[in-house]
Amino acid sequence: MTAAQADLQIDRPTVADGAVLWRIAKDSKVLDLNSSYSYLLWCRDFAATSAVARDEHGEPIGFVTGFLRPDSPRTLLVWQVAVDEAHRGRGLAAALLDGLAARTAEEHGVDTVETTITPGNTASERLFTAFAERHGALLDREVLFEAGQFPDGPHDPEVLYRIGPLAH
Repeated sequence: MTAAQADLQIDRPTVADGAVLWRIAKDSKVLDLNSSYSYLLWCRDFAATSAVARDEHGEPIGFVTGFLRPDSPRTLLVWQVAVDEAHRGRGLAAALLDGLAARTAEEHGVDTVETTITPGNTASERLFTAFAERHGALLDREVLFEAGQFPDGPHDPEVLYRIGPLAH
Protein backbone atom coordinates (compact mmCIF):
# COMPACT_ATOMS: atom_id res chain seq x y z
CA MET A 1 0.00 0.00 0.00
CA THR A 2 1.40 3.40 -0.97
CA ALA A 3 1.36 6.47 1.26
CA ALA A 4 -1.43 7.84 -0.95
CA GLN A 5 -3.46 4.71 -0.29
CA ALA A 6 -2.82 4.78 3.48
CA ASP A 7 -5.26 7.69 3.90
CA LEU A 8 -7.74 6.03 1.59
CA GLN A 9 -11.06 4.84 2.89
CA ILE A 10 -12.84 2.24 0.76
CA ASP A 11 -16.44 1.45 1.57
CA ARG A 12 -19.88 0.98 0.07
CA PRO A 13 -21.39 3.85 -1.88
CA THR A 14 -24.52 5.59 -0.61
CA VAL A 15 -27.22 7.41 -2.55
CA ALA A 16 -25.54 10.67 -1.47
CA ASP A 17 -22.49 9.58 -3.55
CA GLY A 18 -24.45 9.06 -6.77
CA ALA A 19 -24.01 12.56 -8.20
CA VAL A 20 -20.24 12.54 -7.60
CA LEU A 21 -19.87 9.09 -9.16
CA TRP A 22 -21.77 10.35 -12.22
CA ARG A 23 -19.41 13.36 -12.45
CA ILE A 24 -16.30 11.16 -12.11
CA ALA A 25 -17.62 8.87 -14.88
CA LYS A 26 -18.49 11.86 -17.08
CA ASP A 27 -15.10 13.48 -16.56
CA SER A 28 -13.29 10.23 -17.40
CA LYS A 29 -14.12 10.77 -21.10
CA VAL A 30 -13.56 7.02 -21.51
CA LEU A 31 -16.56 5.36 -19.88
CA ASP A 32 -19.95 5.03 -21.50
CA LEU A 33 -21.82 7.57 -19.40
CA ASN A 34 -25.06 6.29 -17.92
CA SER A 35 -27.87 8.60 -16.83
CA SER A 36 -27.41 10.42 -13.52
CA TYR A 37 -30.46 8.48 -12.32
CA SER A 38 -28.67 5.18 -12.90
CA TYR A 39 -25.77 6.18 -10.63
CA LEU A 40 -28.21 7.10 -7.86
CA LEU A 41 -30.02 3.81 -8.32
CA TRP A 42 -26.73 1.88 -8.47
CA CYS A 43 -25.66 3.40 -5.14
CA ARG A 44 -28.96 2.32 -3.62
CA ASP A 45 -29.50 -1.15 -5.10
CA PHE A 46 -25.97 -2.42 -5.79
CA ALA A 47 -23.99 -0.86 -2.93
CA ALA A 48 -23.15 -4.33 -1.56
CA THR A 49 -21.32 -5.18 -4.79
CA SER A 50 -19.77 -1.77 -5.42
CA ALA A 51 -17.07 0.29 -3.74
CA VAL A 52 -16.14 3.93 -3.39
CA ALA A 53 -12.77 5.41 -2.44
CA ARG A 54 -12.91 8.49 -0.23
CA ASP A 55 -10.26 11.09 0.41
CA GLU A 56 -9.29 12.34 3.87
CA HIS A 57 -12.43 14.53 3.89
CA GLY A 58 -14.76 11.63 3.06
CA GLU A 59 -15.37 12.82 -0.50
CA PRO A 60 -15.60 10.17 -3.25
CA ILE A 61 -12.53 10.16 -5.50
CA GLY A 62 -13.06 6.85 -7.29
CA PHE A 63 -15.44 3.95 -7.60
CA VAL A 64 -16.09 0.45 -8.86
CA THR A 65 -19.66 -0.57 -9.65
CA GLY A 66 -20.57 -4.21 -9.96
CA PHE A 67 -23.26 -6.82 -9.49
CA LEU A 68 -23.55 -10.55 -8.97
CA ARG A 69 -24.54 -12.30 -12.18
CA PRO A 70 -28.05 -13.74 -11.65
CA ASP A 71 -27.21 -17.01 -13.43
CA SER A 72 -23.77 -17.22 -11.78
CA PRO A 73 -24.02 -15.71 -8.28
CA ARG A 74 -20.36 -16.42 -7.42
CA THR A 75 -19.35 -14.14 -10.31
CA LEU A 76 -18.92 -10.41 -9.77
CA LEU A 77 -19.49 -8.48 -12.99
CA VAL A 78 -17.58 -5.20 -12.75
CA TRP A 79 -19.59 -2.56 -14.60
CA GLN A 80 -17.41 0.53 -14.30
CA VAL A 81 -14.15 1.60 -12.69
CA ALA A 82 -13.21 5.27 -12.50
CA VAL A 83 -10.88 7.49 -10.52
CA ASP A 84 -11.08 11.27 -10.37
CA GLU A 85 -8.44 12.78 -12.64
CA ALA A 86 -6.63 14.52 -9.75
CA HIS A 87 -6.09 11.15 -8.02
CA ARG A 88 -5.04 8.94 -10.94
CA GLY A 89 -1.71 7.16 -11.15
CA ARG A 90 -1.56 6.14 -7.47
CA GLY A 91 -2.99 2.63 -7.68
CA LEU A 92 -6.47 3.59 -6.48
CA ALA A 93 -8.31 1.59 -9.13
CA ALA A 94 -6.35 -1.53 -8.19
CA ALA A 95 -6.97 -0.93 -4.47
CA LEU A 96 -10.69 -0.48 -5.13
CA LEU A 97 -10.87 -3.64 -7.24
CA ASP A 98 -8.90 -5.71 -4.71
CA GLY A 99 -11.01 -4.42 -1.82
CA LEU A 100 -14.28 -5.12 -3.60
CA ALA A 101 -13.15 -8.61 -4.65
CA ALA A 102 -12.15 -9.43 -1.06
CA ARG A 103 -15.42 -8.11 0.38
CA THR A 104 -17.65 -9.91 -2.12
CA ALA A 105 -15.66 -13.13 -1.70
CA GLU A 106 -16.23 -12.97 2.05
CA GLU A 107 -19.87 -11.91 1.93
CA HIS A 108 -21.11 -13.68 -1.21
CA GLY A 109 -18.58 -16.41 -2.01
CA VAL A 110 -17.39 -14.66 -5.18
CA ASP A 111 -14.60 -16.59 -6.87
CA THR A 112 -14.73 -15.10 -10.38
CA VAL A 113 -14.62 -11.54 -11.69
CA GLU A 114 -15.86 -10.53 -15.12
CA THR A 115 -15.77 -7.23 -16.94
CA THR A 116 -15.97 -6.03 -20.52
CA ILE A 117 -13.34 -3.82 -22.12
CA THR A 118 -13.32 -2.21 -25.53
CA PRO A 119 -10.17 -2.94 -27.54
CA GLY A 120 -7.60 -0.20 -27.12
CA ASN A 121 -8.60 0.72 -23.54
CA THR A 122 -5.05 0.06 -22.37
CA ALA A 123 -5.58 1.30 -18.81
CA SER A 124 -8.43 -1.16 -18.21
CA GLU A 125 -6.61 -3.98 -19.98
CA ARG A 126 -3.61 -3.43 -17.67
CA LEU A 127 -5.78 -3.07 -14.55
CA PHE A 128 -7.58 -6.38 -15.05
CA THR A 129 -4.54 -8.29 -16.31
CA ALA A 130 -2.59 -7.20 -13.23
CA PHE A 131 -5.60 -8.07 -11.03
CA ALA A 132 -5.58 -11.63 -12.40
CA GLU A 133 -1.84 -11.92 -11.77
CA ARG A 134 -2.11 -10.60 -8.17
CA HIS A 135 -4.86 -13.11 -7.43
CA GLY A 136 -3.22 -16.10 -9.09
CA ALA A 137 -6.18 -16.48 -11.43
CA LEU A 138 -6.63 -17.50 -15.03
CA LEU A 139 -7.70 -14.79 -17.45
CA ASP A 140 -9.85 -15.72 -20.44
CA ARG A 141 -10.95 -13.24 -23.09
CA GLU A 142 -13.68 -13.50 -25.70
CA VAL A 143 -15.82 -11.04 -27.60
CA LEU A 144 -19.12 -10.73 -25.73
CA PHE A 145 -20.86 -8.20 -27.97
CA GLU A 146 -19.83 -7.52 -31.56
CA ALA A 147 -19.77 -3.92 -32.80
CA GLY A 148 -22.82 -4.52 -35.02
CA GLN A 149 -24.98 -5.61 -32.08
CA PHE A 150 -25.15 -2.09 -30.64
CA PRO A 151 -28.28 -0.30 -31.89
CA ASP A 152 -27.14 3.25 -31.17
CA GLY A 153 -24.52 3.81 -33.81
CA PRO A 154 -20.86 2.99 -34.03
CA HIS A 155 -19.56 1.18 -30.97
CA ASP A 156 -16.44 -0.89 -30.53
CA PRO A 157 -16.91 -4.54 -29.61
CA GLU A 158 -16.96 -5.40 -25.91
CA VAL A 159 -14.45 -8.07 -24.93
CA LEU A 160 -15.36 -10.16 -21.89
CA TYR A 161 -12.53 -10.68 -19.42
CA ARG A 162 -13.24 -13.66 -17.15
CA ILE A 163 -10.85 -13.93 -14.18
CA GLY A 164 -10.95 -16.90 -11.87
CA PRO A 165 -10.90 -18.81 -9.77
CA LEU A 166 -9.49 -16.20 -7.41
CA ALA A 167 -6.92 -17.30 -4.85
CA HIS A 168 -7.90 -15.87 -1.46
